[in-house]
Amino acid sequence: MASKQITPTRMELTKTKKKLVTARRGHKLLKDKRDELMRQFLELVKENMALRQKVEAGIFSANKNFVIAKAGMDEATLNTALMAPKQEVNLEVGQKNVMSVNIPVFNTSTRTADVNDIYSYGFAFTSSDLDGAVKSLADILPDMLRLAETEKACQLMAAEIEKTRRRVNALEHVTIPEAQETIKYITMKLDENERSSQIRLMKVKDMMLEEAHHYSERQ
Repeated sequence: MASKQITPTRMELTKTKKKLVTARRGHKLLKDKRDELMRQFLELVKENMALRQKVEAGIFSANKNFVIAKAGMDEATLNTALMAPKQEVNLEVGQKNVMSVNIPVFNTSTRTADVNDIYSYGFAFTSSDLDGAVKSLADILPDMLRLAETEKACQLMAAEIEKTRRRVNALEHVTIPEAQETIKYITMKLDENERSSQIRLMKVKDMMLEEAHHYSERQ
């Protein structure tokens, strides 16, 4: 129901009609935004699930190779081999805007371009299982970073979807109906006032005609 404290004037009616047009336009834009966010969110969720399976398989393979390598080498040799890494990975965190959501983007660079620098030891006293474990971890690193990107993006987009959904519902179930009720209330009051004015004018006219008739009779 429209608030009874609203002044039923034509200016207020025009103002409310403009508010209703703006609310409907905003409602449509927010619905389109929500739908596009949902579409991209579902795509990210699918990618996230595939990446998680791939990363878990890679980590499982690396752990398996490390266990085998540890079984075939003494602990001191293994610790010495992994004590001083030769390669170094630099991580830069950026952002990209997707439907007003700032999603993190990870970019990596290595200290050297030689792919063999992932091995920080010589091959004379180590097992091939250790080489496989190190290679597995190096290969899975880009997917781990991409997995971190997608999981954070999913969290941020889910929060934005929820916020957009609340705004859509507020416009759809509160703002727009209230504006429509206000327009209906003001229109009804204006029509009522107009009818009252017409009735008063007709009565005044009848009184004037009656007075004029009596005047003519006296003459």
